[in-house]
Amino acid sequence: MTQPTPSQPIALYGFKLSGHSHRAEVMLRLLQLPYEFREVNLRGGEQKSAAFLKLNPFGTVPVIDDGGTVIADSVAILVYLATAYDPARRWLPVEAKQAAQVQRWLSVAQGPVYNGPAMARMVKLFGVAADYERCKAIAGTLFSVLENHLAARDFLVGDGPTIGDIALYSYIAVSADGGLSLADYGAIRAWSARLEALPHFEPMPVSPHHAA
Repeated sequence: MTQPTPSQPIALYGFKLSGHSHRAEVMLRLLQLPYEFREVNLRGGEQKSAAFLKLNPFGTVPVIDDGGTVIADSVAILVYLATAYDPARRWLPVEAKQAAQVQRWLSVAQGPVYNGPAMARMVKLFGVAADYERCKAIAGTLFSVLENHLAARDFLVGDGPTIGDIALYSYIAVSADGGLSLADYGAIRAWSARLEALPHFEPMPVSPHHAA
């Protein structure tokens, strides 16, 4: 089954230290799609500029522009790329049960991952005003559930990686940025290593100023 190719490089508007942007960029790399990374200066407020708000009225990264098809939100981008450019549907299964299981983990990425390790990282790295102890508690519950789930499997759903794995990876991999340790979670660390060993995978960059 031949993989489709975009008519021109896909534009990815993002920020290199954003786990949300990282999800999208990793998927582009895993599918070996041509793309151009266009840095959005979040610290300078570029995401709130009139030009950027035309791409995403919510003013958040990432956004992709695939030949005029504009998709905002990291999870929506993962779904789009896996549907449009993976005809074998390895990354987003068609079968109902597995598709639902992948969706469950996408919801976890937007819930516990965001409110736990991602928000803890934003507090420590970027000075975001949030309840850090609550973030730690959410992360602890998330890590325990994920550790148990991965204890007897290599990936979250089925026998291979899916966009569910990609959605969870980025912020969990750099938990140290938020002052959170994965030392007690061997299954999570092994899962992260398996993802990082995939061809064309690019690990989430750890901030040189991380809290740990």
